[in-house]
Amino acid sequence: MIAVDTNILVRLLVKDDERQTRKVTRFFQRLDADGERAHVSDVVVCELMWVLRSAYDFDRADIARTLRSMIAARQLMFDSADRLLRALSAFQAGRGDLADYVIREHARAAGADAVLTFDKALLKDTMFVAP
Repeated sequence: MIAVDTNILVRLLVKDDERQTRKVTRFFQRLDADGERAHVSDVVVCELMWVLRSAYDFDRADIARTLRSMIAARQLMFDSADRLLRALSAFQAGRGDLADYVIREHARAAGADAVLTFDKALLKDTMFVAP
């Protein structure tokens, strides 16, 4: 198995560099033909969503659609698809970035009762508390 970095997924999704896009497309075609999967860490997911939003103007709906299709792709494997889907649902309903909700899901998985933050928008969401 091989893990992919954010820039690999950016090329795959936005196709903004023709040469790199061809390489990435061939890589994923090989994965598919071999029945293998590439690992995508939660850090890469958060970074990817930030890049798509800030550099490519994806809105919340675009982000949600993109992440759901990535999770469904048989060539990709995630640390915890369930955790990402919960974070995504919170992102769609909330005011924070996807990373904020991934942090919350990691905190829950670790047994934390709360996530301490100065982010006032997040303080209305479950588990986020002010210092």
